[in-house]
Amino acid sequence: MRTVVFDLDGTLADTSGDLLAAANACFRDMGFGDVLTQGRDEGIALRGGKAMLKAGLVRLGRMDMAVVEQYYPVLLEAYGGAIAQHTVLYPGAMDAVEALAGMGYGVGICTNKPEALAEQLMAELGAREAFGALVGADTLPVRKPDPEPLRETARRLGGDPAMTVLIGDSDTDRNTARAAGVPSVLVTFGPSGEDMAALEPEALLGDYADLPEMVQALIGRNS
Repeated sequence: MRTVVFDLDGTLADTSGDLLAAANACFRDMGFGDVLTQGRDEGIALRGGKAMLKAGLVRLGRMDMAVVEQYYPVLLEAYGGAIAQHTVLYPGAMDAVEALAGMGYGVGICTNKPEALAEQLMAELGAREAFGALVGADTLPVRKPDPEPLRETARRLGGDPAMTVLIGDSDTDRNTARAAGVPSVLVTFGPSGEDMAALEPEALLGDYADLPEMVQALIGRNS
């Protein structure tokens, strides 16, 4: 079986608002108030919790990895407590997922978000059942850009890891696909969309309506 594997943050959903809120809860606890803002820091948010803590501490002139490690669990707890207040699926994302499944492709998620949080978020968004597998940052001993989480997602879908395509939004996704020897499609509607062409993926996606045809061109039909 051929498979289509999606990144989550910045690819299927704009999760930046809830991520930034969780990071700011940490900065408030440190006594600094809100440090990161919507409209400026979405790209930082989509790189993950530690990236947000580092960026905020650098901005404050107080960068300390010990503080990052201390507050990372605090951030995860705050995020889990309000994971879908501002998060929205990108327009057309689930229509494309449904269309791909209808064409016989296995459809899954491979994310660097902790597995439990990814499961929680997709359930709260009412979208988890559309995906046959979900592999998170801590599902395996390694995470993207190591290719093994992508391969494992394909295997859990009942597919051939050599016949998959990764849909993502970052150099991490591009490098993961390259390491696995499979094509990548990078979305251009996220916060870093203008930078995606420089990563030279096999395709760029500006509208989810175009994805099914793109997938067929890259990995062939599934029948």
